[in-house]
Amino acid sequence: MIIRNFFNSLIPTNFFLSISISCFLIGSIQVEAKFSLGIDYLEETNFSILKGKKVGLLTHPAGLNSKGISTVDVLRKTSQVDLVALFGPEHGIYGDEKAAVPVEDKIDQKTGLPVYSLYGKYRKPTANMLAKIDSLVIDLQDVGVRCYTYISCMRYAMEACFEEGVQVVVLDRPNPLGGMKMAGPMIDEKWMSYVGAFPMPFVHAMTIGEIALWSKKESGILQISEKARKAGQLAIVPMKNWRRTMTWPQTGLKWVPTSPNIPTLDSVAGYPMTGLGAQMGKFKHGIGTPQPFRFLTFEGKTSIELKSALDALNLGGLSFQVKTLKNSAGKNVEGVYIVLNDWNSWRPTELAFYMMKLSAQWETPSPFTQAKDSEITLFNKHVGSTAWWSHLFDSGAACDPKKFFTKWDMDTKSFQSKISKYHLY
Repeated sequence: MIIRNFFNSLIPTNFFLSISISCFLIGSIQVEAKFSLGIDYLEETNFSILKGKKVGLLTHPAGLNSKGISTVDVLRKTSQVDLVALFGPEHGIYGDEKAAVPVEDKIDQKTGLPVYSLYGKYRKPTANMLAKIDSLVIDLQDVGVRCYTYISCMRYAMEACFEEGVQVVVLDRPNPLGGMKMAGPMIDEKWMSYVGAFPMPFVHAMTIGEIALWSKKESGILQISEKARKAGQLAIVPMKNWRRTMTWPQTGLKWVPTSPNIPTLDSVAGYPMTGLGAQMGKFKHGIGTPQPFRFLTFEGKTSIELKSALDALNLGGLSFQVKTLKNSAGKNVEGVYIVLNDWNSWRPTELAFYMMKLSAQWETPSPFTQAKDSEITLFNKHVGSTAWWSHLFDSGAACDPKKFFTKWDMDTKSFQSKISKYHLY
C-alpha cells in the first residue's frame, strides 16, 4: 500500500501515482510547495494506518521528523500509537556503536522499551521478536549507496515480517544523492551479502520506500517463498514534494549523522567516491579526521605528488586541494581534500576506481595480487564485479577503468528502465 498524499486513503501497491508536485499557483505568484518527510505525513494523517495495532519501530538517530523530533518520541507521545518495541540497525538506535561491531539486545533507558538488535546475534528479526507486534515501522535514512547496510537491514526485516504475518510500514526519506545519478557496477549474484543485499548499481538513485516497493513487487529480490512475498503487507508513507532532481539542501533539512563516519553531507558524497578505493593498498580516506571519505593520503607520497596525480585524471566535477587536518589523536595530517565543484558532471564512483589503479601503479608488488582470500572476498562483496577484480588483478597498473565505466553506464540505464515503474516521485 502507498498512503496517497492528497486523499488520506490507501491505494494498492500495483497502482503507481506521481506524488512529486513541486509548486502551486496563488494568483500570478508561483509558490514552492513545502517538502515533508514520510514521518510528517504519517502525523498529518493522524497515524491512521497504525491505529489499534501494537507497533515496533526500526530506526536510528537520523530518524527525525522535519522539526527535528525523533520518530521514537513522535510515536511514543501520541495516544494513537501503541509503541511496544524498538529495533536497531548497525550502529544501534542511537548511532553510537562502531562499524561492523555486533550490538546486543537491551532495554532502552530512555523509553523502557526492549531494543532488539538487528546487527548482533541476529540480522533478521526472529519470530520471537515479532510475536508481540502487528506492524513494524521502518524509518531509516539511507545514503544512496548499495553497500550501506540500512537498506540490507530493511530487506531482512521485510522478509521476516512477511513470513510472520506482520505488516511493514516504511516511512520514506530522501536519497541524499538525489534520484537521478546511478553509477558503478551492478552486483554479481555470487557477491550478494549484507553489504550488497539488492541487485542494483553501487549508487542506486532510489529512495528507501521505492526499494521496499520494488522488492515487494518483483520476484526473486526477497529471499522468501513466493507465497510469503505475495501475501506480505507493505504500506509506504511517502514524502510530499520531493523531486528526483533535488539535492539534500533543497529539502531544507539539517543533515544528522547516519553513522559515525558519515557526519556531514561532505562525507555522504565522499562515501561512493573513495570508500571502494581505500579498501586495499596504502590509500587512506580521512577516517579519523573531520573529513571522512573526502580527505586522501597515500603512504610514501607527498600531498603535492598526490594532488598532481589526481589532477591529471581530469575527473568531471572534481578538483583537489592540499590541506592539513588534525586526526583523532590530535596530530596534524597533510593530505588532499576532494572538492565537488559541479554536481551535474560529477560521476560518483569514478575516483574510487582510479584510486585502485594508482595503488597498483605505486605499490610493488600490487596490493591486489598480495591480498588474502578473506580480503578479496570482502573487496568483491563491496564492489560486486568479478570482471573488474579479474582485470585489476591481471592488469595491475595497466588496468583501464574507462571501458568498465562504459559497460556500467549501459547496465545502469537498463536497470533504470526496469525499475522506473516503481518510482514514487
